[in-house]
Amino acid sequence: MSLAVPSICIVTRVRGAAASAERAALLARLSAAAEAGATMIQVRERHLQDRELLAFVRLLADRVRPAGTRVLVNDRTDVALAAGADGVHLKSHAPSAADVRTIVPAGFLIGRSVHSAAEAVGIHLNGGCDYLFFGTVFPSTSKPGDHPVAGVAALASVCREVSLPVLAIGGITVERAPEIAAAGAAGVAGISLFADAANLAATVASLRDALTVAGKA
Repeated sequence: MSLAVPSICIVTRVRGAAASAERAALLARLSAAAEAGATMIQVRERHLQDRELLAFVRLLADRVRPAGTRVLVNDRTDVALAAGADGVHLKSHAPSAADVRTIVPAGFLIGRSVHSAAEAVGIHLNGGCDYLFFGTVFPSTSKPGDHPVAGVAALASVCREVSLPVLAIGGITVERAPEIAAAGAAGVAGISLFADAANLAATVASLRDALTVAGKA
């Protein structure tokens, strides 16, 4: 399944209890972000119990689908299917996308995280993937200080080696969007950029504009 370009994927950082004001505020922010141009939202909440995760994914999908935003679940294909989500994002050590493809419906998005051009090529050749995340491209507050940083040159290498859409992740900012697009990336994904934004919708809109202008340059 093709992705919109530029693609902007918000990776969630859920706070607050279910049905709390904090959780309701998060859903409202994500709904506004969808209206502003977020193309995907990946629910990455390892601390949530299965039932709460399932309920949150269902609520989120109801809120953002009218804007055309796709909801994916991190690593949990079972939850994604049960919730009627649009896809799953696989971690690097997860079952292969080709294997997952055999148990999901047509049109179900499957993405995977990679950390090198060689890994990206292998995943591409194995089949089943719709897109890749590559990173960590820049230093990120979501990672330890000694976490390896790949850099833009490595991102460009991955984009040259595979025909799959590649989304940059790690230390993403609006200011860095032009060089990300120039490297050949189809878009970006992020956690802190979106979780810490005072106005999430405005951040998404600015990022979309920056990626679009850079992509046409």
